[in-house]
Amino acid sequence: MKEHLHEFLLRAKALFLRRRMDREMTEELEFHQEMVRARLERAGATESEAAMTARRQFGDAARWHERLRELWQFRTLENFSRDLGYAARLLRKSPGFTAVALLTLTLGVGANTSVFSIINGLLLRPLAVPASNRLAVLGIARSGPRTSYSFSEPLFRGLERRHDAFTTVFAFSHEEFQVRAREANENVAGQFVSGGFFPALETAPLLGRILTPQDDRKGGNPSGFAAVISEDFWQRWFNRAPDVVGRKLTIDNTVFTVAGVMPKRFIGADPLHRPQLWLPLATEPILNGERSMTAAGYHGWWLNVMGRLEPGISIEQASAAVAAASSAVLHESIPDASWIATQLKAHFRFTAQPGSAGFTWVRLIFRQPLVAVFAMCGGILLLACLNLTSLLMARGAARERELATRLAIGATRRRLIQQLLTESLIVAIAGTAIGLAVAPLVGHALGAILLGGQPEMHLDTSLDVRVFAFAAIVAIVATLVIGLVPALHATSGSLHEQIKTGQHTTEAHERSRWLPRVLMSFEVALALVLVVGAGLLASTLVRLYKSGEGFDPRGVENIAFSMDKSGMDRDATTQFYRNMGDALSHLPGVRNVSFALIVPLTGTEWDQDFSVAAAPSHEIDLNGVAPGYFAAMRIPLLEGRDFTWNDSPAAGRKVILNRSAARLLFPNQDALGQTVVQHEGDRRLPSQVIGVVGDAKYDDLRSAPPPGAFLPMMQDVDHSPSYYAVVRMDGPAAPLTAAVRELTRRMAPSVPAPVVTSMSTVLDDSLSAERLMALLSVFFAVCALLVTAIGLYGTLSYATARRTREIGIRMALGARRAQVIAMVCSQNATVAIAGTSAGLLAALLASRALASFLYGTSVRDPWVLVGSVVALALIASAASLLPAMRAARIDPMNAIRCE
Repeated sequence: MKEHLHEFLLRAKALFLRRRMDREMTEELEFHQEMVRARLERAGATESEAAMTARRQFGDAARWHERLRELWQFRTLENFSRDLGYAARLLRKSPGFTAVALLTLTLGVGANTSVFSIINGLLLRPLAVPASNRLAVLGIARSGPRTSYSFSEPLFRGLERRHDAFTTVFAFSHEEFQVRAREANENVAGQFVSGGFFPALETAPLLGRILTPQDDRKGGNPSGFAAVISEDFWQRWFNRAPDVVGRKLTIDNTVFTVAGVMPKRFIGADPLHRPQLWLPLATEPILNGERSMTAAGYHGWWLNVMGRLEPGISIEQASAAVAAASSAVLHESIPDASWIATQLKAHFRFTAQPGSAGFTWVRLIFRQPLVAVFAMCGGILLLACLNLTSLLMARGAARERELATRLAIGATRRRLIQQLLTESLIVAIAGTAIGLAVAPLVGHALGAILLGGQPEMHLDTSLDVRVFAFAAIVAIVATLVIGLVPALHATSGSLHEQIKTGQHTTEAHERSRWLPRVLMSFEVALALVLVVGAGLLASTLVRLYKSGEGFDPRGVENIAFSMDKSGMDRDATTQFYRNMGDALSHLPGVRNVSFALIVPLTGTEWDQDFSVAAAPSHEIDLNGVAPGYFAAMRIPLLEGRDFTWNDSPAAGRKVILNRSAARLLFPNQDALGQTVVQHEGDRRLPSQVIGVVGDAKYDDLRSAPPPGAFLPMMQDVDHSPSYYAVVRMDGPAAPLTAAVRELTRRMAPSVPAPVVTSMSTVLDDSLSAERLMALLSVFFAVCALLVTAIGLYGTLSYATARRTREIGIRMALGARRAQVIAMVCSQNATVAIAGTSAGLLAALLASRALASFLYGTSVRDPWVLVGSVVALALIASAASLLPAMRAARIDPMNAIRCE
């Protein structure tokens, strides 16, 4: 053991004291040679004879140095160091190849790392709270594959009382609060949280205290309503005042006391949202009044629920425990026996899933698209590796004489393979490093597309241990994939023929030609699969945009007014909207102005049951609108009339149906003038149909226009409803934003500054998943075509260079330039045809995985397939033309003389 330790220490010492040990070794050799010379001279030898005998006895000094270095150096490390230097010199001498290799690998690694950073931030990165692996997300499963993650307040309170497998069960819901500032109210992103929220997340406040179950009860704690603020809010509103705890905040016209300040690293249980305020869940009915979700009882589904597992309890045991408690919670929490029976018949049960990464709705929307995109990224990386493998094989063929000579003078094949793999390692590490450098920028841009530019949301795509580990795995795999096959191929035994003849024998040459062609054919096939996939997704996006919304989004601006906390009564709010509409209609460029409760395609839904006389009821989507809405949105009025400002509650309830609702409720008669009954809880509200309008998309563009009904905003029973102004303009919207903010400040000083969003932006955001997939797939397809072109060009250039003598002889014997061009191009033509044939079959099979993402097209869309083949053919032709033309310009005499 001591001997091995001494040897290791000697070798470690040699790493840092190499020159000193070389000098000592030289001095020791000279000493022994001098001793031999002196002994021989004493025996009668002349000085020259003694020196010659000593040199003959000791041999070459360099050989002694080499043998001794092997004893006190890490030989493998030394060889690796030499290989690194040699490979770096070779790459430096071939700047064109190096640049192409780095660009190719950067595309593959950068794309993969960027998308992985998105997946990491959205799906994998744990919350910055202690023991996040003990958190669980609770859901509701019924018959069918989907799980719901929305809870009503009674169901959550029932679970809160029954949490045998959890130390704490907590709920939260995102909200936008109006906080009173000096001049006007300001909208601030926040959350309603239950009393167990902060105890379960186990993060100490920066100042003060956290919210507790004592705060989450009717009336708050004895000192009033408590609020916890973020560090950013503390900085912006209180300038980091040390006495902030105990100060008052007026939130939604209700006074709260600041109980504590949370550190910046704490973001709650949703990894995407950045709340500035946390308020007790029990205060929701006070702040939201008539629109309270708590008051809606088991009809209001708005809470996300999580829990912290008890020590020693697994997620499977917790899921089984909450499932077993489902029936008891239902009976304890819900007063409606028939509703309970319906739910139990649908196999209602609670579930628990791992929650270390928290819960966000965006994850449910983008999980499948991101997995599909990541699979495409894998295709790009494989394509890049195949391309570099082909280029390295062609480059290795040009170095056959050098490698054969090194084998002949004693180098082992293993040693040469190690050296060639080191060259691949340098390329892989450099390409991975560049890919890592660009990944945060690309990831940030992709995150912006994914989140739709919502300022209250943030996706952390920074590099962490998982991203670096992923990049390291990619670098290792890339090294093996792009280096091993070319290294084995370049060090084959037939290289000895190169020393004898200066080129391969015909048999060896033919044997070595098929592998690069197979690799390139596979590369072409893979590129075609990616191009076809991109074509299908792009075609889906185009068809969705052209599917017809039922209205014209061009030139429409939506202005969001936050009136529900303004303190105005219903009549004052209606008058405000009417005055605002008149003022907006006189602005330059404004053609139509109206108001709507719900902006189509934003994901907000309001539906209720409608019936006619004794007929069964039907679920109808609702929207509250002002006069002129249909003209502003360009929805055709088919029958009857539009609303007017005189359609007040005193004039009787009025309703306008779309064509689908009219046909559903009145299949065999004209709906105009008929009476429909609106079911609102236990109330039955009859309304007269005064008009029928065209159908329009409501929830998303993929679904057909649903049956819909429009109610006049003048009959909204809410005290201060928040409506959107719908403004159709001819010019730019920038002047409108400034004008509407000034009008709001003058007409309702307490109302926060309105937010202006174009209908085109709403349309884009509604297709965020489809846009992300289409944009990335098209980008990957372009990269695939570029990489394929580089591969075809590079391998053909190397192959043409090796055939210089053959081409020269052909031209000397009378071959014309056109024949030479055709001969050279035929090499790539064979590869392209074989790859395209295999790629078409693979594309038809692989495209089935995209079937759920497609709209208005099929996986066998002939236009997409033909277009993809044509694009690949053009790329292959362009990549073949330059080497072919260069070959046609070869001078026969110079070509023959160069051999």
